[in-house]
Amino acid sequence: MTTLNTNHTPLLCAEDPLIDMTFITTYTGMTDKWFYKLIGDGLFPGPIKLGRSSRWRRSEVETWMQQRIADSRGG
Repeated sequence: MTTLNTNHTPLLCAEDPLIDMTFITTYTGMTDKWFYKLIGDGLFPGPIKLGRSSRWRRSEVETWMQQRIADSRGG
């Protein structure tokens, strides 16, 4: 039985590209080891697996980062 995707969010778009761990570590200044621990603890978005590659939506990483900033400032 086939189900249709009723979510109207496009899978991929130019405004929300898939990014790799190198981008994330450069963007944040934190190590990949730290991020994989956060993923294991359920504190960072899990990767989208494409074969042997892992990618994340840039918007999810940016939202996660904005929340960390707000939390650290008591907001």
